Amino acid sequence: MTQQHDRTIAAGRRDLPDLMAGWVHGWAVSRAASVPVAVPQGWRIDVGAPGHRLRYVLHTPDERSLSRLGERQDAPGTWIKVAADPAYLRAALPPQWTMADTGYLMTTTFTGEADQPPTPYTIRTTTDDVVVATVLDATGTPVASGRLGPAGEVGVIDQVETDPAHRRRGLGRVVMRLLGHHAVRLGMRTGALVATDDGRQLYSTLGWTVRTPIAAAYVPEPEPPLYSSR
Repeated sequence: MTQQHDRTIAAGRRDLPDLMAGWVHGWAVSRAASVPVAVPQGWRIDVGAPGHRLRYVLHTPDERSLSRLGERQDAPGTWIKVAADPAYLRAALPPQWTMADTGYLMTTTFTGEADQPPTPYTIRTTTDDVVVATVLDATGTPVASGRLGPAGEVGVIDQVETDPAHRRRGLGRVVMRLLGHHAVRLGMRTGALVATDDGRQLYSTLGWTVRTPIAAAYVPEPEPPLYSSR
């Protein structure tokens, strides 16, 4: 690997702390979690959900800091997400940590354009603290939805889902573009999200760009005991 290649990679990562700050804060708004607290090289979020009590998100951690964090903060239900390849995170953490699926931080510039869903689908949008876009079928049943969490000029797209029976009909695209439309109306120009491996293919066709993999690991919570009704 050449020094020039190293410099190119470094330049591409200089804005990661700012991008990830937007994603972290918008995600917390979308999930109604606590306000992220700054920690060295990232943030801590008290999520408070079963299996996901506490989350650390780190943008530029070194292996020693990761190892120390994994040793000190290993309560069940704790997660660590890092802007790095999963092999890097796995090598740094103690064995009690379990690797989760790798995500991909993606960004775009919102255009404000929106699409209408195909017949017979309709759309419903609520715009409180979080924008929620929902596609309804002919019976009024929600079949696709997504959320937009604000973080200053960054809009975080979150929880985009389509019912399996209604996939491959462009409904995910409708949801994404509708959320982008509302983002522009609300003064958000940059979009951020963390996609699954499958999701990034859809988002790439909509003009989103992968900025970094997001490796994830967690300490499992024990399953609650099953009690007899006798």
